[in-house]
Amino acid sequence: MSPVTPTLRTLAKELGLSRTTVSDALRGSSRVDPRTAERVRRAADAAGYRRNPLAGALMSELRRSRGSEFRGVLAAVDFHEAQRPEGAAAYHGKLAQGLAERAAELGFKLERFTAGTEGLSVPRLGSILQSRGIGAVALLPSWIPPDLSALDWGHFTGVYTDYLIERPRLHAVCSDQYRSLLGALRLLHARGYRRPGLYLQRRQDERLQFRWSAAFRAFQDSLPKADRTRPLVVEAYAQPAFNTWFRRERPDVVLSHHTPAISWMEAAGARLPKTHGFACLNLDMAARPCAGLDLQPRLLGARAAELLIAQLQRNETGIPAWPSTTMISARWSEGPTLRASAG
Repeated sequence: MSPVTPTLRTLAKELGLSRTTVSDALRGSSRVDPRTAERVRRAADAAGYRRNPLAGALMSELRRSRGSEFRGVLAAVDFHEAQRPEGAAAYHGKLAQGLAERAAELGFKLERFTAGTEGLSVPRLGSILQSRGIGAVALLPSWIPPDLSALDWGHFTGVYTDYLIERPRLHAVCSDQYRSLLGALRLLHARGYRRPGLYLQRRQDERLQFRWSAAFRAFQDSLPKADRTRPLVVEAYAQPAFNTWFRRERPDVVLSHHTPAISWMEAAGARLPKTHGFACLNLDMAARPCAGLDLQPRLLGARAAELLIAQLQRNETGIPAWPSTTMISARWSEGPTLRASAG
């Protein structure tokens, strides 16, 4: 005969406590005396009890909705960062929209939180999430590597919606910038552009482990030496440095996140799209209409929601032993800054 699976009810009976006290202790609630909480945790570990985050979310939501139709809850956590580039807000908004839409299709709803210098502290965030029965956390992209190692991940499952996170290492969903840029460069070459130039902010490349510049240099190796250009990687965008590079390298098409460079090209004598071209590396950061890469943030958000909910359903909490990365290629979008395809 197989042993009985431990439940809140059996733990409460064994310990002579109420189910509410046992539940609060396992969620880390401050309402429970620390000595009692430790006794509950030891008993739960000895019995092999594992908390079901879906059950916790269900009870929390039912209490709030007073018995209306249940929808589980996912958290989207953004970071307050003064250094973040202008235009990033639109990208983050679409990520959260994709998360919310796909979560709703799967019976969940999304709540957004902000952490950082002018947002919630990590311990406070964890306390709020636990009190609301939220066990799934989607972390939106951070300009500076985020540190959420202080969060008690034994209560949560998480996904980072960008390329890399180390503190802690979580599953990630991100855009495949390397493959996407290679595809864009091949498309531009087929359209007749022979001297592509890359204009990057250094931090924008570093935070992705140099995947933009690596893809560009890999493509450059396939070109005749006479057609190769040196990328311009700067600490901050500025017209004088761009003008010097533009005159020296003579690119016939520029790829960059910084669309004001279009006006700098025109001031230097370029006539877009007749003589030169421009492609934006992330159209959600474009300040004017142009061709370029749609990194598909809504799709990235939807995939993050699917991964989070799947982990909840498998009762997977904590920091994964082997984090995985799901990569989605960008979609090419035509625009007025490039010559039309001959096809």
